[in-house]
Amino acid sequence: MENLKKLRNRHGLSQQKLADILHVSQQSIYKYEHDITSPDIETLSAMADYFNTSVDYIIGITDVSHKIEAVTDTMLNEDEKNLITKYRRLAKYQKDVICIVADSYLK
Repeated sequence: MENLKKLRNRHGLSQQKLADILHVSQQSIYKYEHDITSPDIETLSAMADYFNTSVDYIIGITDVSHKIEAVTDTMLNEDEKNLITKYRRLAKYQKDVICIVADSYLK
């Protein structure tokens, strides 16, 4: 669960703050980060949602830190491909801002 600590630090969260967000104890976060115990699937899912990543990344199965979503094959030009690649790396709240801006221009 080394990636959990990386994510927590990257977001500037203390163990207590993350614990509050996930509705667990600070001691639980400490134990997860030090491989003393493992979180249940609901907590893992909540972590992945909060950090906009996958459970696989949190538990160290993959080095891909962004959420992996199903992709369908479409015809995109290079600008569209680059934009989508950048968009996928954003946190959920950042994606929401992009959508708000895009919607304001399309009205």
